[in-house]
Amino acid sequence: MAATDSWDPCQYRRFEAERDQPFHDLLSLIELVPGGAVVDLGCGDGRLTGLAHRSLGAGSTVGVDSSPAMLADAPATEGLSFELDDIAAWSAPPTYDVVVSNAALHWVADHPTVLGRWRAALRPGGQLAVQVPANFDHPSHRVVGEVADSLGLAVEPDPVAVNVLRPEEYAVILDDLGAVEQHVRLQVFVHHLPSSGDVVEWVKGTTLTRVKRATDEDGYERFLAAYRERLLAEIGDSAPYTYPFKRILFRARFG
Repeated sequence: MAATDSWDPCQYRRFEAERDQPFHDLLSLIELVPGGAVVDLGCGDGRLTGLAHRSLGAGSTVGVDSSPAMLADAPATEGLSFELDDIAAWSAPPTYDVVVSNAALHWVADHPTVLGRWRAALRPGGQLAVQVPANFDHPSHRVVGEVADSLGLAVEPDPVAVNVLRPEEYAVILDDLGAVEQHVRLQVFVHHLPSSGDVVEWVKGTTLTRVKRATDEDGYERFLAAYRERLLAEIGDSAPYTYPFKRILFRARFG
């Protein structure tokens, strides 16, 4: 994730149940590792890291994130710890039984190289499990760049559009890294929001953090007003609203 901390944990947690579901689905793909060592890369506020720790039966779990704000309230308990670090450069000797990353890998580039480093941190028989969003073509994401350009804001490109690969490419990467078994899928999560306007609140917690870094408070408010108007013109102003969200989930075991 970016070095400048523009994350707001409260905003991110506004749609907690909806954001949690992909993690539950990812976790269901991972085999239990009683007493094993787990690392959660891009762990955010650490709440789901604790869930992984308990669900997998781990002896120790480390959560890693680059946002001090997100880690501020991370739940440090017995067997559970947290570290401030950049997951793009993170590496470790082969000491982990599971490397898991939920909704974080898309923030970094060069996935073959990064996944190679993550795989190298696994013990023999270790598992790598990752979930990334793939919703760059939905108006909620596409309109961000269009509005930013119209306002003359130099906003970073959508990391999902730039960094996330096709599902079949991840399958090839995992095979090249020596996976002895793997599961890769594209899944559409259907979220029922109170209204189409709530999509603005959704993206404020994630992809709009890059807009916030590119301008001041007044500029951000101007962007939000223009973005809301443009987005609702495309998706309609309705209540409730069905928000389909594509994600890629994969899990592999290595010899």
